[in-house]
Amino acid sequence: MKKVSLFVDVQNIYYTTRHAYGCSFDYNRFWAQATAGRQVVHAYAYAIARGDEKQMQFQNILRGIGFEVKLKPFIQRSDGSAKGDWDVGITLDVIEAAASTDIIVLASGDGDFDLLLRKARERYGVETEVYGVPSLTANSLVQAATCYVPIKDGLLLKPKSG
Repeated sequence: MKKVSLFVDVQNIYYTTRHAYGCSFDYNRFWAQATAGRQVVHAYAYAIARGDEKQMQFQNILRGIGFEVKLKPFIQRSDGSAKGDWDVGITLDVIEAAASTDIIVLASGDGDFDLLLRKARERYGVETEVYGVPSLTANSLVQAATCYVPIKDGLLLKPKSG
């Protein structure tokens, strides 16, 4: 059984699925698909802590699925912009995990991770899978992955009609 490590860029996945489809990512289906027939070594979801009740409930759902939720404080700059970037943290964790896993699964469309996946494959020989929204995933990231899985129908939570 191959060993797998999951890394989810929560902010990226939230905004890309919301923008492209007007709905949310189905983390339960993602977990089931990405871990099927595999042994989970690491599973991290990287998020921003705003201290809001709905967000804390969502983070508890992620923990219930099996993710370790890593949080960074939300920083509002004086110019009105916000900071809450996990790129360096994700990069460090992926490189560390690559030494003890067979497959790295990254849920993000951020092209900044293309170098990371190439390096993990070259240095450790791991397979790399990227889950991302097709219209909002950097082509360089798709090209860097061993396997690209488009986030579409089966990985989306449909809004409740009513």
